[in-house]
Parts: sequence; C-alpha cells; structure tokens
Amino acid sequence: MIIIDLLENDIEKINQTARLLHESFEAWPTIDSAIREVFESLSDDSISRVLVNGDDEVIGWIGGRSQYDGNVWELHPLVIRKDSRMRGFGKLLVIDFERQVYQRGGITIILGTDDEYNQTSLANVNLYDDIPAHLSNFESLDHPANFYRKLGFVIVGVIPDANGIGKPDIIMAKRVKSVD
Repeated sequence: MIIIDLLENDIEKINQTARLLHESFEAWPTIDSAIREVFESLSDDSISRVLVNGDDEVIGWIGGRSQYDGNVWELHPLVIRKDSRMRGFGKLLVIDFERQVYQRGGITIILGTDDEYNQTSLANVNLYDDIPAHLSNFESLDHPANFYRKLGFVIVGVIPDANGIGKPDIIMAKRVKSVD
C-alpha cells in the first residue's frame, strides 16, 4: 500500500476515486457529481491523496482545502473502500494528511461529520436550547466522530439541522503545529 498525490492527468485513478465516493456517500448520487468533486480537489489550494494497493487500485481517498490564508485546512472527504474498512487505512490517510498540512505551514485541521442516522446524542434534539450543554454531554454510538476523537480531534461546534431537522453537522478540529 502506498499513499500518493491524485494527479489531474491520472484519469483511471480519478475515475476509481469517483466511483468510491459515489458508492460510499449519498451526497454524491451520480457518478458525474462524484467526478466533479474529485476534480475540484485537484486545485492548487487543495490536498488530494489516494491510498493505492499492489494492483494499482484506489482503496482510499482523503482531500482537503486551504482556508484562512493556509492556517486552517478542511479535511473533506475521507473515504475507504467498503471491503477495506476497519483495517487502519483511514488512520493512515489522516496521519498523511496531517503531515501534508504541516509541511504547507498549516496550523489547524477542521472537518464536519454529519449525523444523519441518529448515531450521536446531538441527533433528533433541539440543540438551540443549550448548545454548550449538548456538546459537553456528547455521546456517540457507531459514528465517525469516535474515529476522529481517537486521532486527537476535538468537537469545537455543531451546525444544528444542517442535513434536515435533527440531523446536525458536528465540527471537529485538531492542531497540527506545536505551540512554541
């Protein structure tokens, strides 16, 4: 397994990455929408890395965009092929992404992780009545927030109803540059 840059001229890997995205997330309901997303990740202010197996197949992808003059990078998206999940590949891609951000002078990585399937204590409640209390009492079942927390990310906010009533987007962040 190797992690490499996804390049604009590597159409085969772009197509594999788009298929992976389309098959894994409802947010990309067509292969064309997934291809557009992949091409958007190839801009100069972006990071786009793929995990490739020995057969030159894309089994994972991580992307991100620079914000706040390069101080902050948004991790978006992270996807692993279904038959390769729960084997540490997501962790490898996140660690590689952290290195890429650090090498570019970034300080912080942010990400949003949706709760569309009632997997956390933030789903199906009125978050507006006391957002800080809901965040401080956060609990999660089998939600990606657990994965990111194990990698050192912390919850820094929530966007209530981002995906419909009772379906929030949980905002997480991690500093990658040490404080001198």
